[in-house]
Amino acid sequence: MPRRSRKPRPSSCPCGSGETYAACCGRFHAGTATAPTAEALMRSRYSAFAVGDEAYLLRSWHPRTRPDRIGLDDDRRWTGLEILATTGGSPLHTQGTVKFRAHFEDAEGPGVQSEHSAFERVGGDWLYVDAVDVE
Repeated sequence: MPRRSRKPRPSSCPCGSGETYAACCGRFHAGTATAPTAEALMRSRYSAFAVGDEAYLLRSWHPRTRPDRIGLDDDRRWTGLEILATTGGSPLHTQGTVKFRAHFEDAEGPGVQSEHSAFERVGGDWLYVDAVDVE
């Protein structure tokens, strides 16, 4: 079973909301709340990468596209998230997309992962489906 976290929990949320980690994405990671929108799920997944929470990433991935494991890079440090656009994904929708840029630093220096992601609500919970487009 994957370890829950490999990195210390931050005081401020890595997703950039300005909230504390515990009041923002930490409650989703802990399972005490669920993301109300596709964007909130995207932010929580980014934060899960930042804190090394592979178990949450797998739980929040749609079963039809979920891999067996992710294999997080311990040497990659996530440094910022930009939400560029969203479609659908509100509490009233069952599908949505989020276009984002995730900034990181690793042994090769700074980098950016850009993706347009698809999300689907199943049984009331938002789940990551797959990349619509990766830049």
